[in-house]
Amino acid sequence: MMHDEGENVIEFPGPVAGAPEPSGDDIGEPEGPCPPELLVLALEACLFASADPRTPVELAMALGVATIDVFDAVESLRERYLRSGSALRVVEVGDGYQIRTDARLARWVAAIRGGKPFRLSRPALETLSVIAFRQPVTKGAIDDIRGVDSGGIIRSLLERGLVKMSGRSEEPGKPMLYGTTPAFLEVFGLRSLVDLPTLRDLRPLHADDASLGAVPVVPFRAPGD
Repeated sequence: MMHDEGENVIEFPGPVAGAPEPSGDDIGEPEGPCPPELLVLALEACLFASADPRTPVELAMALGVATIDVFDAVESLRERYLRSGSALRVVEVGDGYQIRTDARLARWVAAIRGGKPFRLSRPALETLSVIAFRQPVTKGAIDDIRGVDSGGIIRSLLERGLVKMSGRSEEPGKPMLYGTTPAFLEVFGLRSLVDLPTLRDLRPLHADDASLGAVPVVPFRAPGD
């Protein structure tokens, strides 16, 4: 969400407290397969009720249908949203699907939801970008690219769940390697790291200058988040 000039943060809507989302192992057997005439509606209901992305296998288990039927229903639901001009979208996040709001509407969704926003400073976004494009990467390599010590920012990204430790390098001293997490894909609406923009798509990263304002990056958010 964009902010007034002089504010040097990227802001994402924060989570709403609620019951923990069940894992795929918690999905029970349905009483019977979903009737074909209700499949798209049932799929929509399952995705709407899930705060986290759901894989095709999880959806197939919940609906009592074949995975290929889930793929067909997802496409039908996606086309219906686009054809009707709905504010909702079916997007692929990681290895699953999720219903999210149109990114153009994020500022108003954030306003009605309230709560503490999720913020990333420009240095944090710069560090996260280096990790995303160079992973697995050591802190030393990140520092060399940025020209400053990134220890504090890496710790912050670890705490936010956007970055994880990915083992140790074979370099002398065996420094820790860092990579991105599934939460990183979810926040930025990516199916996989393959969807990251190429270097020619990226504009040069600017210095941490408050006069530049916020970086205009707004992710999709699920309507029930």
